[in-house]
Parts: sequence; structure tokens; C-alpha cells
Amino acid sequence: MSLAAREMALNLQPVLEDGHLRLSPLRAGDFTALYAVASDPLIWEQHPNPDRYREDVFRTFFQGAMASAGAFLVSDARSHEVIGSSRYYELDESASSVAIGYTFLARRCWGGGYNRAMKTLMLDHAFARLQRVIFHVGEHNRRSRIAMERLGAVYTGKAAIAYYGEAARSNVIYAIERDAWRAATSPPA
Repeated sequence: MSLAAREMALNLQPVLEDGHLRLSPLRAGDFTALYAVASDPLIWEQHPNPDRYREDVFRTFFQGAMASAGAFLVSDARSHEVIGSSRYYELDESASSVAIGYTFLARRCWGGGYNRAMKTLMLDHAFARLQRVIFHVGEHNRRSRIAMERLGAVYTGKAAIAYYGEAARSNVIYAIERDAWRAATSPPA
């Protein structure tokens, strides 16, 4: 890879922090702390794989996260408490796009701005290099679909998506373009 190409490449596992949240590269030793959050069945009730709270099923999810080389451990920046995970995947530099997903948060973090803060960190980082971010959301996951719309993501279609080690499931696809994100998040002139 040329120097210019390396300078344009997106780092899929930086440390991202805003004073409230810290996203750090997921490590193999994070399994126990992350599973302690993921073991809550209510986190997964609207997800295409509602059994992900089971340790054997979550272990497959975690293996996929490690294999992705784009997964994050999400922590409260002040208390250092693990509160969830998200990841970059399907980086396509020729199309100037990446997907963000596989996101989950502890229920105590629902509705408190945590998801938006996490996605803002990830979107800002991605849009420093790329033009488009894609999200795959379980078709019947109403909470996540609402969260996408609140971020300004636009519905673009449906597809059967095969998550790591799991059968393909019906998902809807949302996207955000860099210019739209910057316009929506820039302070008024």
C-alpha cells in the first residue's frame, strides 16, 4: 500500500472518547466483562438473534467481533464500567464507505443519549476519511430503527444479512452521507 493510500485508510480500531464514553479496541480478555452486559435477555428481544444473551451464542458473536478487527469495548469514561460494544465492518474504500453495527448497550444506558454519543464518535471518525456509513438493522428491531432515524440515517432498502456464525436474517439498511451528517451536526452560522 502506498503512503498516500495508507494516509487515506480508515483506522478501524482507534480509541475514541468524548469525556462521557470511551470506545477502545476490543480484546480477547474483554469477554467476561462484555458478557456480563450482554447476558440480559431484554437487550436482544427485538434483535434478529434473540438468543444472543446465552453464553454459547454470545461467544460466537464475540469471536466475530474479534475477527472483524473493527470492534470496540464501550465504557463509561468516568467510572470505566463496561456498558456495551459496537464495531466498524465491511470497509469498502473504493466506494468510500463502511458499516457500523453489532451495537448493544446495557439497558440502563437506553434513552440517555449514550447510543447517539457513541454513534457520533464513530461517525465523526469515519467521515474524516469516507463519504458514506451504512447500518444494517434487524427488520423488526423497532428501537434500533428509531435510533437510526433520529441520527438522520435514511432507509435505503432490505437485505438478508448473515451475521458471523449465524444464518442470514432479514435486515433493513440505512445510510448517512458525510455532507448530510456534517450539515446536521454543524453549529448554525
